[in-house]
Amino acid sequence: MDDNQELKDALKQLIIAECDKDMEIEEINNDEQLLGPLSKLELDSLDSLQICMAVKKTYGLRIEGAKKARLALKSINVLADCINAGKVG
Repeated sequence: MDDNQELKDALKQLIIAECDKDMEIEEINNDEQLLGPLSKLELDSLDSLQICMAVKKTYGLRIEGAKKARLALKSINVLADCINAGKVG
């Protein structure tokens, strides 16, 4: 398993733990939508805030504001890319 997939799996676990979801990381596809009504995770703005705080604590990436949170939390792939780049957008 490459480092990027390890990061993506860690992000899935972080989301499951922070948002108290009863699922396994294998149930989340790397490119599926994380936020909104089309998401099987059904994450809301409070979940988004919790994830952003956990990402800052764990990875040092600060995601400020609802607009940047929506961009960064588009999918696991996008979030991992933001962490690897050290910025959102």
